[in-house]
Amino acid sequence: MQPSETPIDGRVAEAIRNALREDIGLGDVTTAATVPPGLMGTGVFLAKANGVLSGIDVAAAVFRLIDERLAFETHVRNGMPLLRGMTIATVRGPVAPMLTAERTALNFLQRMSGIATRTALFVKLVEGTGVRILDTRKTAPGLRLFDKQAVRDGGGHNHRFGLDDMVLIKDNHIAAAGSLAEAVRRVRERLSPGNPLRVEVEARTIAEVYEAASCDGIDIIMLDNFPPGTIAQAVRMIRMRKPSVEIEASGNVTEQTVREIAQAGVTSISVGALTHSVQALDISFDITLHRDAGDV
Repeated sequence: MQPSETPIDGRVAEAIRNALREDIGLGDVTTAATVPPGLMGTGVFLAKANGVLSGIDVAAAVFRLIDERLAFETHVRNGMPLLRGMTIATVRGPVAPMLTAERTALNFLQRMSGIATRTALFVKLVEGTGVRILDTRKTAPGLRLFDKQAVRDGGGHNHRFGLDDMVLIKDNHIAAAGSLAEAVRRVRERLSPGNPLRVEVEARTIAEVYEAASCDGIDIIMLDNFPPGTIAQAVRMIRMRKPSVEIEASGNVTEQTVREIAQAGVTSISVGALTHSVQALDISFDITLHRDAGDV
């Protein structure tokens, strides 16, 4: 494949710089002491487990930001399946900056691929139902851009990115407003005409489902921590009153329950475990040294 030239968003680049500053501090003292400045080499990212790749563009940006002389060549694209033993990418150039970039690049690549792999599993489990798998805001602080990209690479969909791009009325908002209906009324009153923000409301009981389904101005009703049988009952109730509203199931969704929930008739299922309980995918980075021209 061609050298990686994927453009990086400004916010992503700044997050990568922050990660590098955190890791390098005042300098890579070990590499500075042990690696000759002119030593060249080739580094290889290798899959040590089966999974789904995510973050290869981020890993490439790490090396590029450390030293533009490092040539990064990708062999597998984001979202593609990985098999143990596959070569993911190759890096060529001076060894010293390669070693300095290694851990930060692996941290992003392993975490993001772990998220993508878990997401792909949930997507596979609901295959054929038409239900979308969504992420949540349960991400590592400072890593949301990367976590949510990884969910997309795994075939999932992003819920709201932050507090400013969607209205989500939850239990504490309802308590503060006095009732679910009053919380919805206040939201609709505050939003200007033509405001594109979607409005979602969380329902924790069948009574709240009925109340939500009786309100105007709601785009999505979230069924929070409902058992699958009750979800089916709630879906029937909502469809009688709001045929076009989206219905999201959320709360303690597992690999064992996700398909039954999907078959209950919801539109989407949000799974916090995609990002809050990440198992990093095992990926290694090994360097071959070029001690003379014949080694290249």
